[in-house]
Amino acid sequence: MEPYAVIQTGGKQYRVIKGDVLDIEKLDGESGDTVEITRVLAISDGSALKTGTPEVDGASVKVEVVEHLRGPKLVAFKKKRRKGYTRRVGHRQSLTKIKVVDLG
Repeated sequence: MEPYAVIQTGGKQYRVIKGDVLDIEKLDGESGDTVEITRVLAISDGSALKTGTPEVDGASVKVEVVEHLRGPKLVAFKKKRRKGYTRRVGHRQSLTKIKVVDLG
């Protein structure tokens, strides 16, 4: 089994392995920078799993910022029938594409 880690960032949890590329909520840093994520909830070395309460002490995951981008436009639409009331609100989330460099 391949080593993996469960990290938390932006209020969401992700299971990552070395070399993964994923979109998460925006992180500070420019393209090419290395960022260390210290909120590691569980980490496996391939044979044994170490879980934290809630975080694993001393564990961190190093990721490289690939680019900053915007997510798809989401539309919230409200309507009350027979009242002539409609409301439309759009939202686009700022995202960061990261690549996992090292688990540790």
